[in-house]
Amino acid sequence: MVKKTLSILDGNTFLVTDVRGDVTPSPNSPAGLFSFDTRFLSTWVLRVNGERLSPMSRSDLQFFETRFFLVPGEPTHYVNAKLSVIRKQTIGICLVERLVVLNHDIEPADVSIRIDADADFADIFEVKENQPKRGRRSVCQEDGRLCLHYERATFYRDTIISSDRPAKVDDGGMTFDIRLEPHGRWDVELQVEPIINRGVGGSVTVWEAYRRRSRPQVREELERWIARAPRLASDYEPLTAAYKRSLYDLAAMRYSSLTATSPIPTAGLPWFMTLFGRDSIFISLQTLPFVPALTPPVLGLLGTLQGSTFDDFREEEPGKILHEFRYGESAAFEEQPHTPYYGSADATPLFVILLDEYERWSGDVEAVRRFEPQARAALNWIDEYGDLLGTGYVYYRRRNTRNGLENQCWKDSRDSISYRDGRLPALPRATCELQGYAYDAKIRGARMARDFWNDPEYADRLEGEAAQLREQFNRDFWIEEEGYYALALDPEGKRVDALASNMGHLLWSGIVEPDRARRVADHLLGPSLFSGWGVRTLSTTNLRYNPVGYHVGAVWPFDNSIIAWGLWRYGFREEAARIADGMITASGYFDGRLPEAFAGYERSLTGYPVEYPAACSPQGWSAGAPLLLLRTMLGLSPYPDHLAVDPYLPPSVGRIELLDIPGRWGRADAFGRRRQRDGDQQAGPVARLTHGE
Repeated sequence: MVKKTLSILDGNTFLVTDVRGDVTPSPNSPAGLFSFDTRFLSTWVLRVNGERLSPMSRSDLQFFETRFFLVPGEPTHYVNAKLSVIRKQTIGICLVERLVVLNHDIEPADVSIRIDADADFADIFEVKENQPKRGRRSVCQEDGRLCLHYERATFYRDTIISSDRPAKVDDGGMTFDIRLEPHGRWDVELQVEPIINRGVGGSVTVWEAYRRRSRPQVREELERWIARAPRLASDYEPLTAAYKRSLYDLAAMRYSSLTATSPIPTAGLPWFMTLFGRDSIFISLQTLPFVPALTPPVLGLLGTLQGSTFDDFREEEPGKILHEFRYGESAAFEEQPHTPYYGSADATPLFVILLDEYERWSGDVEAVRRFEPQARAALNWIDEYGDLLGTGYVYYRRRNTRNGLENQCWKDSRDSISYRDGRLPALPRATCELQGYAYDAKIRGARMARDFWNDPEYADRLEGEAAQLREQFNRDFWIEEEGYYALALDPEGKRVDALASNMGHLLWSGIVEPDRARRVADHLLGPSLFSGWGVRTLSTTNLRYNPVGYHVGAVWPFDNSIIAWGLWRYGFREEAARIADGMITASGYFDGRLPEAFAGYERSLTGYPVEYPAACSPQGWSAGAPLLLLRTMLGLSPYPDHLAVDPYLPPSVGRIELLDIPGRWGRADAFGRRRQRDGDQQAGPVARLTHGE
């Protein structure tokens, strides 16, 4: 049975507890307080008079704080409970826990309040893979504080626990012996401060050095974030709930790295709370019409960390955009290659796509010119290093054979790329969507070269290469007798003939021949791929199909948002609306928050979307999915002087009003309505311009 957990977070710092706010030791479960890939609390257990507490209820105040209402003992004690505890946990400059103990009796009570505390300083990869620590831990008491220390060579981590009331401090925690008068109250505030890189000379780099925000400042920043986003009004409550939850989660999952101060989005709690090239780019693409401020820091940091040399361990190559960046112990000692790791074949063309899409929305020509060297290097990587076999296709094969990723597309689990009969193809592999991304990058690179880089010859060359790629792709990947594109090509150029969701990304890229688009759309919305909630990652007709398989049958909201965008591009408005309807309706079963993935069971079989047991939640590009689906339903397209609207709403949605959409035109309003009489759409062809900025 999966144990219920709760989480609060701010950026890449998060706390995962059980339903009473406790953290119990678990070497391979992501419970505890984490920051920058290290667990700073592995034990945090509250006892009253030696007893654990039981929850009565809880309140999720914001993404960064939670309040628990507890009583001592087992639930059978509730009827005559004479004590209760209100426990509030908040992440701000540090983890703050405020305890309020209430005596409901007519007699005074002597009460012992105990917090057991410990830190194993586990690296996130050590938790995920259940690996032992190699350094040295120590504990001491200093000025009424509990000080937990870890060191390995020059790698230092500390946890300092303090309180605003005197306590008995020992190596295992803190105890408060109090006397409560009849109907009396007692409270205490505990602080848990993670510290990194405390050197022998006494210099300290603490959390607050790069997190200078108090709790009121976090609340104020959240209010400003929400106020800057467009305002949504709709008659379909799951849509408004999903939109609000997405904005809150996107705000929560931004963090400032140790080298960059502008917030960038993390990928997903608990395992991926750091910079991911692919994820950060897709999140930016999903959110451009809503929170465009996410994109410039992503472009800036990915451009700064762009590959410049050859490194087999990190799989770095000139021009390549990183896959993942980590700060933990395993990365510091090169037990993992993540400082940074470049093992993805898609982030590099996606970087070019994002730069162009950002300019289309923002009109920020200066950014396009500023990132010209990085964009050119990325375009060069596609042909120089991505084309491993010299066939014109982007292939991947890991160079780090010790712990590099075997699959370096977005479906990066080991069994995600297979033939229809279940066999795994040899490496290298060229998945279909990689070719679509490369094609789109060349088309967009040509526009930027011609319009902003003053290089028409380069633009002509890129357009010629894109045309050639499109022609040979439609020859080599298309399976005529089945009417769909192969999932991949193997090293011999033979088709990996699985039917999978990847070809929905081909519609988004524009590489699909128009006379084939209808057959692709019919497969995507057909019974073997479409579950009723969304498009499965792998068709039920494939031997490896598994409805609870990570990339072999589960439904991914991110994947579906890109597929819907692609369907809309080729004019399949009704099909795009069906996907949007399934996703938004599913979000209602998850309190408005779409998880990383959910099971691919047929909707008519279960009646509700079945939660995938190991899904990240919140997850960055799942939070971005409702926003992109909203853009798709309204049919928003940026033009130099206006925002165009071409809405198509599903039957569940009668009205959408999206107000104050930011862009190069200033702010604009968009409207979509569905006539009840015949289902036709009714809206003006162009959004109403409300004011400039």
